[in-house]
Amino acid sequence: MNKIKKKCAIMFATFLTVLSLAACGSNEKAVSSKNKVEPAQLSPNYKNPRKTSQSADANSTLKVAEPNDSPFRGISEPTLASNAEDTSVFSPGGNGNLFNVDQNFKIIKGGLADQKLDRKNNTVTITIRANARWSDGQPVIARDVEYPYEIIAAPRSPSPQYSADFERIQGMSAYHTGKAATISGFTYPRGENGKVVVIHYSALSPSMKFLGNSFVWGTVAPYHHYQGIALNKLAASAQVRKNPVFIGPYKLDKIVAGESTSWSPNKYYWGKKPQIKHIKISVVSSNSIDKAIQTKKYDFTSPTGVMRATSYKKLKNLKNYQIVGQPKLGYNYFGFNLGEYDTSQQRNVMDPHAKMANKKLRQAMMYAINEKAINEKYGNGVKWSAKTLIPPIFDKYTAESAKHFSYDPQKAAELLDQAGYKKNGKWRTRPNGKPLVIYFGVMQGDSASHAAYREYLKRWKKVGLNVKLADGKEMEMNSFYDLLQKPKQNKVDIFAAAWSLSSEPTPTQLYGADAPLNMGHFVTKKNTQLLKEMNSERAFDDSYRAEKFKEWQEYMNEQAAYVATDNSYQWSTVNKRVKGFDLRVDNNEFWSSLSLTSAKLK
Repeated sequence: MNKIKKKCAIMFATFLTVLSLAACGSNEKAVSSKNKVEPAQLSPNYKNPRKTSQSADANSTLKVAEPNDSPFRGISEPTLASNAEDTSVFSPGGNGNLFNVDQNFKIIKGGLADQKLDRKNNTVTITIRANARWSDGQPVIARDVEYPYEIIAAPRSPSPQYSADFERIQGMSAYHTGKAATISGFTYPRGENGKVVVIHYSALSPSMKFLGNSFVWGTVAPYHHYQGIALNKLAASAQVRKNPVFIGPYKLDKIVAGESTSWSPNKYYWGKKPQIKHIKISVVSSNSIDKAIQTKKYDFTSPTGVMRATSYKKLKNLKNYQIVGQPKLGYNYFGFNLGEYDTSQQRNVMDPHAKMANKKLRQAMMYAINEKAINEKYGNGVKWSAKTLIPPIFDKYTAESAKHFSYDPQKAAELLDQAGYKKNGKWRTRPNGKPLVIYFGVMQGDSASHAAYREYLKRWKKVGLNVKLADGKEMEMNSFYDLLQKPKQNKVDIFAAAWSLSSEPTPTQLYGADAPLNMGHFVTKKNTQLLKEMNSERAFDDSYRAEKFKEWQEYMNEQAAYVATDNSYQWSTVNKRVKGFDLRVDNNEFWSSLSLTSAKLK
């Protein structure tokens, strides 16, 4: 897992997620936490005792629902994907995954490739297994390992994955700025068509031992398939959108743009032979997903799909389905627009005169809302309030004692008064006396999301802040992210979204000074310093590294440029004819392990 923006969890990149707010009901009353629900206790796997039916595996179609309120974009190349739905609907193809991992996300032997770290020489050697092939029969070669870095780091690349951490690779900065045509830090002991790549770094990082780190990219790209396509046209090419190739257990048979993907076994796959002969993954809206499961239209919901707390309440007691889940690698959050992305310098730049530049204004907006009550009352046991930007699944690095924002409207009012946002009639004005209107960007969702947005607006109104929905309405997901990822935009001042994180918690690709995914454009010297210290040579001492992670969380909470609101379970409904469904981290053969016990859904 590296990082991409998600609408659900993704394999190699942190994906921005569709806002998955807890149900807030349909009434307009302020929420409270009187009816607190006990946390759900979910298992990460379903142990089906029934025997596999070979006839069902051969002749039935495994039907998978991808919960999503927008069409998927159809970008099969992980370095270019801009939301998790794309990775999710293409996941039977393996998403280009290079490495095998253990239960702690540590890279171990046995994947498409193995890696070896050499701290003395500051190198990472990646060795591809001899029998690794693409689904078109072509061998996976050393050039396929380097090519993702070229896509990500090319000047004006359409990829959102670049960060300063990649600049530890020799020659990467020169390539990224257009001063060099190649990345000098890649060498091939057995040639570009061989199976070994050596990457030369200025220094190694302790995070390199884990999948999803921001220094060693975790996927391969088919150079033979992409060769000759200009990088700025790659995302729109037929090779990416219509006839992609894969390295996983299944090959793509058919794609219906934005709606579904269909799969059959990849005869060139090096790993565990897949058992089910036909798979179809279909997009299902949040308004339809509950009924679709209740009427047994799907075998399960996508392991990385966004299932809401309201759905859990409705589906948890179904007789023919098992709820499977584990704590999510991610969180919902608020972000503030504080500047722009300078495309000439390829860096984020904060504007000291931006509408939301005043830290006390940001803090006041967070103290004004009752996020804890929303989560406790409407989370239905699968959602709870977040404390920091590092979720509790990374317990070694999470700052449990960090000061976060509790509901305190009096403090919110005091902060606004101190910062000069005085009331003039119904609304507060800017310190210069001019009207203050704050535009809140949100995505389309279900009735629970609508009610949550109204709750936020009402709470802000109570402290005198005139906050309105950007464009006067909820936005379609793709349009929402297109707007936020513009180098500069002035339509949204505060936005609600979510990250699905990689399996290594370093946040450089999300909040670094040169990270395109830093959509609020937050940049300070201290932030940059702390991010660097997390992966310095000294950080090989894990106690020091943990200390820096916790210091960063406390700093980010105080700055309130990005504020985590809640954590949750990643959960799926699994029909009882499915065998082998296992979300555990060290199950590196999720799709190959699945089988069916009957021809029809139970």
